[in-house]
Amino acid sequence: MKLLLTSGGITNQSITDALIDLVGKKAEDTSVAVIPTASNIESGDKGWLIDDLVNLQKQNFKSIDIVDISALDKSIWEPRLRLAEVLFFGGGSERYLMEWIDKSGLVDILPELLKTKVYVGVSAGSDVTNRDLYINISQTIYEEDLDKTEDMKGLGFVDFYFLPHLNSPWFKKARKEDIEEAIKGMTEKIYALDDQSAIKIDGSSLEIISEGEYMILNE
Repeated sequence: MKLLLTSGGITNQSITDALIDLVGKKAEDTSVAVIPTASNIESGDKGWLIDDLVNLQKQNFKSIDIVDISALDKSIWEPRLRLAEVLFFGGGSERYLMEWIDKSGLVDILPELLKTKVYVGVSAGSDVTNRDLYINISQTIYEEDLDKTEDMKGLGFVDFYFLPHLNSPWFKKARKEDIEEAIKGMTEKIYALDDQSAIKIDGSSLEIISEGEYMILNE
């Protein structure tokens, strides 16, 4: 399985190079399907989503389709995902995204699709690859899902926890001391990355790609 787990999307040349390497061909020969579903439930300014799409467009891909799995029937979204070499899961609400990955039926075919495609996650799109969506992290660090009381099962593609937006001005508690407090009692390895960093996974190989800052906890 090939994964590129980012905090802020394709934000620098190092992350771009990592994606091209995973795909195995030039950007102009590569088709991308963007799944923006996680952003649907987020209110207010969507400038961050536009920025993510613009950064993607700057790479000069052959095509960029937008495929919202919550708005389309499976008979429509499935063939469009199959046409792409890259499945780009955008940011927003990780729980909402995971709900729709389950509800739409994508959860059943995603492992098959990823035998030949590259999974790219942005923030929530990266979080859902965790074993579960750990409620204490969501509430303590990101001040989200405050009405929830239980963890939610994730895709389980990775055996660690991915934490985005390290030191971000938009997430005041995504700081070393707050993260360490939120993960007390956890033994799993945790990667906390800023928006200039990513995790590149190719089969059993894992590499940190960064032009910024990151932390590895519980090594």
